[in-house]
Amino acid sequence: MRLVIMADTHLPKRARDLPAPLWDAVDGADLVIHAGDWVSVALLDELERRSRRLVGVYGNNDGPELRARLPEIARFEAAGLRIAVVHETGPAGGRDRRCAARFPDRDLLVFGHSHIPWDSTAPGGLRLLNPGSPTDRRRQPYASYLTADADDGRLSAVTLHTVAR
Repeated sequence: MRLVIMADTHLPKRARDLPAPLWDAVDGADLVIHAGDWVSVALLDELERRSRRLVGVYGNNDGPELRARLPEIARFEAAGLRIAVVHETGPAGGRDRRCAARFPDRDLLVFGHSHIPWDSTAPGGLRLLNPGSPTDRRRQPYASYLTADADDGRLSAVTLHTVAR
């Protein structure tokens, strides 16, 4: 199963649209995950239309219309992986242990908010992924998103894709 993972798109405030390579990845994915701060309802509509399967949550910058359609936390299974998605996880210090305690029954936690790519494994084996932002790099040298493969309860080929400005 091919996954595309994004967060913090902030459309149309930070960009008019997602970068073309990200749309291409969405079109080829089996599962698209968005970890909040969409800002645009139109983006949710378009991702629902183009994705084979879409799982998303709302973020702190998402208004009432998005919050009415999306949960704060999503928990689901895909390709044998127990996955959770949430926008905010708090400060970087202690994140792995804090999230492992909060999501003890999950194999993978996808989160956003910081716009900083993150890939770590917490005590107990919880994998934490933050794709950064494909539209608002903030203090990072590049904008970014993630792709990965999932099969039989294993995550592999996790790749951070940088986006040209």
